[in-house]
Amino acid sequence: MAWDDLGRMAEEDNNRDRERWIGVWIGALAVVLAICAMGGNNAGKDATLKNIEAANLWSFFQAKNMRRQAVRLQVDEMQIQLDTNTSMQPETRAAFEKKIGEYRELDKQLTSNKENNEGLDELWTRAKALEAERDVAMQKDPYFDYAEAALQIAIILASIGIIASGTWMLFASGALGISGILLTLNGYFLLTSVPFIGG
Repeated sequence: MAWDDLGRMAEEDNNRDRERWIGVWIGALAVVLAICAMGGNNAGKDATLKNIEAANLWSFFQAKNMRRQAVRLQVDEMQIQLDTNTSMQPETRAAFEKKIGEYRELDKQLTSNKENNEGLDELWTRAKALEAERDVAMQKDPYFDYAEAALQIAIILASIGIIASGTWMLFASGALGISGILLTLNGYFLLTSVPFIGG
């Protein structure tokens, strides 16, 4: 067997090994891309869902607050009548005082109701918590977007690197792939704030 044949066989073996490793790299990037896409979809859905839930709670809060204001106005009006009408019959006065007491109790329930978690104080806390969850999901979403783009380009460059035997394409694929992996991790865990990407 000639030296040329041995050299050619060694080169073919090297090329096959190189292509296998590039194939493994592409496969790994594809797996991370799938995980990244899932995280991005979930972050977008969470942001939308939490925003809707918070908006519903704020609407409920406003309706309940208007009801409380109406009750307070009624109490004020009845109290003025009690204070200014000295000729009021004792039975009528007692009925007024009873009704004022009922309205004041209703006012307390509208303000805070820990039993069903639907007083104004509880609704405020719940709506603020949902807004915080929405904000976190919105902060995560851009990382997934940039990670998806980086991973897709890395896969394309690695694929072209197999065909064109371009070393610089493989380095570029490696750099973009690692960036995509790090951005995906940051999308899930918000480990750091990257300027111009996250909030």
